[in-house]
Amino acid sequence: MAAMSRIDDLTERVERLLLRHEELQRTHDLLQQQLDVTTHERDSLKARLAAARARIDALIDKLPASSPADASSTHTPDA
Repeated sequence: MAAMSRIDDLTERVERLLLRHEELQRTHDLLQQQLDVTTHERDSLKARLAAARARIDALIDKLPASSPADASSTHTPDA
């Protein structure tokens, strides 16, 4: 009779472990989905940042070059 009790206890523990494993697997799957979404969002933001930098660099290149005399006339010396 004690052997049957031990087998029943062991069976119950195994069933609980299987349930816990399934819960953890579902949690892992949800976390993986969140990571995928976040990774995609990060990559999209990096691409947008690179495009914005390229536009800013293009605008800077279009600015007229200032001569040293222009720079000195706009610079106020420290008193």
